[in-house]
Amino acid sequence: MKWIGNRISFVDDASKTTIVIYAKDIGWMKGAMGAWVAMWFMLGIAVSFWGFASEQRSDQEYIVVSIFLAFWLYYALKVSRSWFWFMWGKELIKIDEASLYYKKSIRKYGKSIPYLLENVSKLKLYTPDEKSFQAAWEKSPWIIGGEHLEFEYLGKTVRIGLKLDTKDATLLFKLLSKRIEKQIKMNQKRQSL
Repeated sequence: MKWIGNRISFVDDASKTTIVIYAKDIGWMKGAMGAWVAMWFMLGIAVSFWGFASEQRSDQEYIVVSIFLAFWLYYALKVSRSWFWFMWGKELIKIDEASLYYKKSIRKYGKSIPYLLENVSKLKLYTPDEKSFQAAWEKSPWIIGGEHLEFEYLGKTVRIGLKLDTKDATLLFKLLSKRIEKQIKMNQKRQSL
């Protein structure tokens, strides 16, 4: 196994390349997000008991509590998923003779999506303007996003490389470009024989 940058490891075999991008490891952030998630769940439980335990509530109060809990549940799921990602998340990329496989994995859970190499095009670095709202949003610990590489696949834009800094994104771009080009050339050579 070889390392490029701080968070990216890869293994080269004769017929495939496997790349692992680990989630950003910020210890205090994990602790702060874990505490926030715990407090958020306690708030939801307290509001649920308060809102539904009393029989003297009007129908309008039940509706207000239900709407609050719907929003609460949405944010509980989003932030919990982000916290799980910071704790155990990684991106897995495998390039073999025919396809590029991409998987966002939390522990072992996640779906591997195949992309045929012949349909992958326009691989490029993606960096938002530093002063833009999007750049600030992507740096936020509450979201998983912030992909810094993208390619076209059958008319769709696919983004990978979550929360990579510019140096690591550049190194990953070079590695992916070389490996995809190598596999395409090998495929063309096999087909010509």
